[in-house]
Amino acid sequence: MPARVKPSLPPLAAIRAFEAAARQGSFTAAGEELGMTQAAVSYQIKVLEDRVGFALFRRRARGVELTPDGARLATRAEEALDILRQAFAEARQTSDETLVISVLPTIAQQIIAPRLGAFQVAHPTIMTRVEVESRLVDLLAGEATVAIRAGLGEWPGLATHYLLPGDYAPMISPAFIARHGRPAVPADLLSLPLIDADDEGWAGWFRAAGVAPPSCRSGGRTLFGTQALTAQAAIAGHGACLLNPYLFRAELARGDLIQPFATVWREAFSMYLVYPERRRNAPAIRAFRDWVLAEFQAIGG
Repeated sequence: MPARVKPSLPPLAAIRAFEAAARQGSFTAAGEELGMTQAAVSYQIKVLEDRVGFALFRRRARGVELTPDGARLATRAEEALDILRQAFAEARQTSDETLVISVLPTIAQQIIAPRLGAFQVAHPTIMTRVEVESRLVDLLAGEATVAIRAGLGEWPGLATHYLLPGDYAPMISPAFIARHGRPAVPADLLSLPLIDADDEGWAGWFRAAGVAPPSCRSGGRTLFGTQALTAQAAIAGHGACLLNPYLFRAELARGDLIQPFATVWREAFSMYLVYPERRRNAPAIRAFRDWVLAEFQAIGG
């Protein structure tokens, strides 16, 4: 029986030009990235369109826009080039791409920083860079490779993986107990110093504990901006604070922080690992995804 003949591939130059133009949204920008003229990129796109038999872009006054067929092909083209890049990087024992990890400050301090070294040891060819920030980076525009963010888990164009629930419980410290005594029942906290007393999470927790909550300012913001800094204020004895128990297991185990009540309030937002859906099979992303999901599972997410 004769061997099955595989369909021929378009020229690699045409695929590279198409992938760059799709990602950049511009033939000119794609040409600058690849060291080609805008006309050369346009020619390579025409070669590819002639090969596949349909239009890949709509020409606009400013830049270009993928057609639905072009968008589907762009997703697979980027995946294929990512696999090729990583394969050559592994062959050279190096990496051309840096895995840029955008992460919230408390997650960076409590989870990523103490553990990322193990990922780098397991994957020495993957270069990593952690960018600690609270803003919502544009992953589709390439501002970062992956991100750990809080939300409802619904971001268009992004693959999402659940990591941790948005659980909160009051925590105090031995210094707090020395000054104010240990609260015996949840209602005792009403008369004790609370860090970020205007945080609406307190109202949610008191209701979960069966206690009528104190009035708080709508949309109250946290004083320190991150749980990590709030925890430090609590450890110093300045008041009781609301923290996610999953993120402060080490402090609880050491006794630096104490969770006086088992009641936990769960907000709507949870923690997710996210990255562009079209890059789901990129080797570096796949390696980090598998590692980070295992790490969060180990801490109880």
